[in-house]
Amino acid sequence: METKKTDKILLFKGIKLLIFAALSLFMGPTLMTMALSDKENSLYIPLLIVACLICAMAVFLIFKGIKIIMSSMFDKK
Repeated sequence: METKKTDKILLFKGIKLLIFAALSLFMGPTLMTMALSDKENSLYIPLLIVACLICAMAVFLIFKGIKIIMSSMFDKK
C-alpha cells in the first residue's frame, strides 16, 4: 500500500496565494473607505471601482488558495 504524501510545492503555492489574499483583504476595504469618505473628489469613481475589484480578487484568491492546498494534500499523482 502506498502512503499519501503532501506535495510541498503545491502546498507552498497555495500558502502564497492565501498571503496575497490576506493583503488584498486589508487593502480593498481600506481603499473603499477612502473613496467613500470624500465623494466630491475627482477620483471617487475610479478609486471605488479599483477597491471593488481588489475585494473581488481577494475572495477569488481565497477559494483558489484553499483548493490548491486541498489538492496538495489529498490528490494522488
